[in-house]
Formats: sequence, structure tokens, C-alpha cells
Amino acid sequence: MSALAFPAPALPCLPVLGGQAGFPVHRIYCVGRNFADHAREMGAPVERGTPTIFMKPADAAWLAADVPYPPGTADLHHEVEMVLALGRDAGGPIRREEALEFVYAHGVGLDLTRRDLQAVAKEKRLPWDVAKGFDASAPVSPLRPVAGHGHPGPDTVLSLEVNGELRQRSTLGEMLFGVEDILVHLSGLFRLRAGDLVFMGTPAGVAALQRGDRFHARLEGVAELAGRIV
Repeated sequence: MSALAFPAPALPCLPVLGGQAGFPVHRIYCVGRNFADHAREMGAPVERGTPTIFMKPADAAWLAADVPYPPGTADLHHEVEMVLALGRDAGGPIRREEALEFVYAHGVGLDLTRRDLQAVAKEKRLPWDVAKGFDASAPVSPLRPVAGHGHPGPDTVLSLEVNGELRQRSTLGEMLFGVEDILVHLSGLFRLRAGDLVFMGTPAGVAALQRGDRFHARLEGVAELAGRIV
């Protein structure tokens, strides 16, 4: 079929540090409850078990400094996360020892959550889609390629300040599931593709954002994301 009923929307494309070509986003996978302290603050059991996975649409990736406060909520929460950007297709399940080869770059992002809508969904045992997958719900920093930089170690600090006040801070070593664990798990459920983003979970300290709030997220030595809620 050569003709389209209407023009196809442009792919979300993230800037890559170092002047390299942009990174077109294919899918956004998110890991829930990947820091024990966050699981406890959300009233969830702390157990390794099986990773909790949910998704956001690709066009939830947001590049502008001004992030719109979404409709339908009175309780928008921040969740700062390391973001993996995959640069290779996987034909099927991958092996743990090759998992890092699929990571093209790293960034830092916010998994924005309509917490009041999520609470209702949890109470009724319904999906989280409306709480997690709304427009501009995944602000992401420019990406830093692994080539020439390497992979962040377990002591790398992940943090978020709101209006100059520290809200969230932890190290990557506190994750219940590491990068290899998550990529192996995802590859057994989905066909991973170049262009996929993986939000790796958030530490404790999630809290509300208000219109006018300024945020500054950091993955120490790797990426920064600053902006405001409008």
C-alpha cells in the first residue's frame, strides 16, 4: 500500500551528545518497584521475584524544558530514573553475557505519574495505562553514548531536585534488578528493537509536582535533565 489516509506523525527523536545523529524512539519500557525503598514507600512487598514491567507510548518521550501538567489529575508525581537507549535489534531472547552490547546510550528521565488515578486502578485491580501513559509523561535528557564513555557503575548517583530541594537520591547499586536482568527479562517477552528506551525504576522520595515547579534530574557524570512544570 503506497498511499496513507493522512500524513504519518514524525517519530520522537532524542538528541545524542557529541553531535551524533538523533535517536528515534521505538518503544518505552518501564520497570516498576526496582528500588526496595520505593517499593516500601508505595506499600508494596520488597521481593526480587519477577520484574514489574509496564509501557508508555513512544510519543510520551518529551524533549522540551517546559513540561505540561496533565489533565485529569490533582496529584502528579515525579519518579527519576536511569534510561537505557537500545541500539540493536534482538531476534529473540538474549543471553545475560551479551545484554550490555544492546545498550547504545544512557540518559536520565522522569516517569511522571498521575498518582491519584494509579491509586484507583490499583484498588480496582485495573491497568495503570491512564496513570502512566499520558502525553509528555516521559521527559528524557539528551543521551550519552556508551562508546567512549562506558556503562555507569553501581556507585553512580541518581538524584532529583525540585525547586533546589533534594527529593530523591540513590545509587544504581540499590536496584533490585540490574541492566542485564531487565534486558534478558524483556527479551523473553518482546522483540527488543533499536530505538527502544528502558526506564530502570526510581528510588524513594517520590512526591507531588505543582505548576511552576522547577526540576533538575541527574545521573552523575552521565546525563542531566532540567525543566519546569507549566
